[in-house]
Amino acid sequence: MMQLDVGSELRRAREAKKLSLRNVAAAVGVSASLLSQVETGKTQPSVSTLYALVTYLGISLDGLIGARDSSASRAAADRSGPSPAGNRLSDDVVQRREDSPMIEMENGVTWERMAVGTSTVADPLIVTYQPGASSSVEGKMMRHAGLEYGVLLEGRLTLRIDFETYDLEPGDSFCFDSNRPHLYLNRSDGTARGIWFVIGRRDASYQSLADLGHESPPPTGSIASAVDVLQAMKSMRPAPSAKHDAAP
Repeated sequence: MMQLDVGSELRRAREAKKLSLRNVAAAVGVSASLLSQVETGKTQPSVSTLYALVTYLGISLDGLIGARDSSASRAAADRSGPSPAGNRLSDDVVQRREDSPMIEMENGVTWERMAVGTSTVADPLIVTYQPGASSSVEGKMMRHAGLEYGVLLEGRLTLRIDFETYDLEPGDSFCFDSNRPHLYLNRSDGTARGIWFVIGRRDASYQSLADLGHESPPPTGSIASAVDVLQAMKSMRPAPSAKHDAAP
């Protein structure tokens, strides 16, 4: 796996849009000092802070985690010739493990981006929470546009959504509108790992701090992308037949 310098990528995206560090920090609700430390690699962002930054800057997670690294890996492999173990180059179909981009975030959370090819449909991630890790160090719930799907592969993880708390075990899966306030927390003494898909996040524009993890509720109807996806999925379902509607 390849550790990504997420701070440099965030700074590159900010400067490309000609935005000042102070303005971006104020917009997403963090201090300019913290954002500066993130950009220089002195500290790592939390999950909620990273979502706020990529949404405000208008970049996708796979754009942040980056095809550029895979391209560099392929170029290096081309220069060095074929591997004795066979063809281990990543392409638009297969992403080799050694080319998997990874972000280590604050408080023991790791994201490893899975293969995306040329698709822009979803953000697919292998997510790891170390013991005591949380998606928000401050314990605040976050929200962002999209539909969030996941399955826990190992360990135990607590998922809080609105006022509900779910204790997840291996094999448990979930799906929810990620505009609902939510928080992940590993309260166990073992590592928790799973696969996450966030669908529809890229289709929504930045709205306000409330959309990105702060406690005040967003204005009604301010983000419609997740709802639109749900409605589209419902419209594709076949109508139930009369015999299914009838009582047994």
